[in-house]
Amino acid sequence: MRLTTKGRYAVTAMLDLALHSDQGPVSLSDISNRQEISLSYLEQLFSKLRKKALVTSVRGPGGGYRLSRSNDDIFVAQIVDAVNESVDATGCKGRSDCQSGNTCLTHHLWCDLSDQIHDFLSQISLEQLVHRNEVRQVAERQDLEGRKNGFESSKIIAAIVG
Repeated sequence: MRLTTKGRYAVTAMLDLALHSDQGPVSLSDISNRQEISLSYLEQLFSKLRKKALVTSVRGPGGGYRLSRSNDDIFVAQIVDAVNESVDATGCKGRSDCQSGNTCLTHHLWCDLSDQIHDFLSQISLEQLVHRNEVRQVAERQDLEGRKNGFESSKIIAAIVG
C-alpha cells in the first residue's frame, strides 16, 4: 500500500502553509525551499488545492497563498482527495482484476483497508498536526536552516554586486 508522492507533497505543503499562516500569505518558493519540493510541482498541486477551495491566492508584492479556512476545518483526507489521489491498498488499483482479470480472494479486504485509511485521514486536521511537538521541532529546524541559507545567499549577492 502506498500514498503517492503527489498526496504526500500536498499534505506537506499544506502543513507548511498552516505552520506559517500567522506571517501572512506564504509564497510557494518559501514552501519549496523549506520542504525541498520543486516549485513547478507545487504550482500544479496548489492549482488543484485552489480549485477545491482549500487555499486562496493573494496577488501582488508580499502575495502567496493562505488557507481558505481554519486549520481545524481542513483534514488530511480532503487534501489527498483534492490532488486526485487515493490511498489504495489493492494490488489491482481498485479495478477488481487482481487474478487473471478476476477479483482475488483478498480484494475486498484490501478495499476495506483503503476505506479505513481514508476514514483515519478524515479525522486528522491540520490543527492537530500543527500542535504535535515533533512537527513543531521539524518546522523550527527548517526555519532556522532557511534563515541561515538566506543569510548566506544575501552575503554572496552582496559580494557579487558590491
